[in-house]
Amino acid sequence: ELAVLKRPQVLLGLLMTVLGFGGVFAVFTYIQPILTQITGFPLAAVSPILLVFGGGLVAGNFLGGKFADRALTPALFGTLAVLTIVMVAMTFFLENKIAAVIFTGLLGAAAFATVAPLQLRVMEAAGGAGQTLASSLNIAAFNLGNALGAWLGGTVIDHGPGLQAVTWIGAFMPAAAIIAALYSLRLARRPALAC
Repeated sequence: ELAVLKRPQVLLGLLMTVLGFGGVFAVFTYIQPILTQITGFPLAAVSPILLVFGGGLVAGNFLGGKFADRALTPALFGTLAVLTIVMVAMTFFLENKIAAVIFTGLLGAAAFATVAPLQLRVMEAAGGAGQTLASSLNIAAFNLGNALGAWLGGTVIDHGPGLQAVTWIGAFMPAAAIIAALYSLRLARRPALAC
């Protein structure tokens, strides 16, 4: 199974997971100060708003699985693109309370819509005996993305433009995952290099 780590497509799939999901946690880690300091909600309102995020997670997970089953490559690109767009758009509506709640739900939906396509992409690239290890590594990649995203968000807050810019760094990461996916697609068209 360790031979799966020699496959460029598996490594690219893991990179997509780190980048794609890292963007989510660049924003979600700091959702409380975003909602209280930028949007102006009282602290007591954060928990109910997170229920909206949770509802988005359920819907996104369901839709991402459906799309991945139908057509994996379009689902992969589509979910990463939607995640990027949601975070970019969110930046412009954080000072509006109703819009901030809506975008919190959309962030949850867009985030978890990426899970099934990212997981399935790595498993397909691994194939056969390598799927078990590749699947485990992809879960680790999700967690690495969580840590990386939270660190980048914190860096932007402490040493960069501040809390208002967290959604920009969040959007940058799935956009970078799309670039990795495009490179993966290009490699797949050259069979000798894609194995």
